[in-house]
Amino acid sequence: MVSSPHEALHRIFRVDPGLFARLLPRAGIGFPEHTAIEPLDTDLTEIRPLERRVDSVFRVRVPGEEGGFVLAVESQGKPDPDKHNSWTYYLAHMYAKYRLPPFLLVVCKDKATASWASEPIRVGRGFHTSMVVFPLVLGPGILPVITEPDEAARDLGVAVFSALAYASDPGLTAILDALASGVADDAGKSGAGDVDRVDWAEIVEIGLGEGPGRDYWRHLMATYTPNFPGSNSIVEESWLEGRAKGKAEAVLDILKARGIEISGSVRERVTACTDLDALGSWLGRSLSVARAEELFVEE
Repeated sequence: MVSSPHEALHRIFRVDPGLFARLLPRAGIGFPEHTAIEPLDTDLTEIRPLERRVDSVFRVRVPGEEGGFVLAVESQGKPDPDKHNSWTYYLAHMYAKYRLPPFLLVVCKDKATASWASEPIRVGRGFHTSMVVFPLVLGPGILPVITEPDEAARDLGVAVFSALAYASDPGLTAILDALASGVADDAGKSGAGDVDRVDWAEIVEIGLGEGPGRDYWRHLMATYTPNFPGSNSIVEESWLEGRAKGKAEAVLDILKARGIEISGSVRERVTACTDLDALGSWLGRSLSVARAEELFVEE
């Protein structure tokens, strides 16, 4: 299982290799019909004592094409000019090693990095260009945001990647709300292969990194029951109360984590509230307010 936010952003494809074919078209990137997607060794070191290790590598087998192609996946947290050398090396080495067309997919968590990674890498001088690398990029601003529970439930893999890609977005709570509904629903495994929803939940928790987003996700997972309640009004009422309590605790925990002082009156008002819409609004504001009382500013 993944052990860090950086790792989660690329290891998700090892957990669910078919995710490439479902995710890339959402970013306007065509992905061919294929018969198999197989993880490969990530060690691209030569005999020389220079370590070169790509985050993840896959071989995609395409019907009617001998060998298919190789896809390297890199998780990138910030712009880094040195990466241009590494990425050019990766593609050249894979082309020589596997004798197959190589492609580079860079996955990012912020728009600035995604924009930087999308720029072509040109090798040469003014009088001649020897090589040009065109990275494929997935990240915020490129992928659509998933905030509808039904859409998240249809394909948990896509919804999980969306949540990780938009981990720094101000609207993260709405994304996680939709994703939690999908994870909590038994039908949420649709389109996710054999990946267990518990594994998806763990990938999200690790991928979000330390901070309010992870705290909120933990509250959602503690609040949601394995199955949504049915028509029994007593069960439904109990479930809604649990959600309200979980959101109220999340609001207070986020304020506390940010070092915001919480008065007795604010604490009492938050914990006594059972309006999920109001709690959702307060939760979103808890990520940015300077004073706890500002939670209720529009009221």
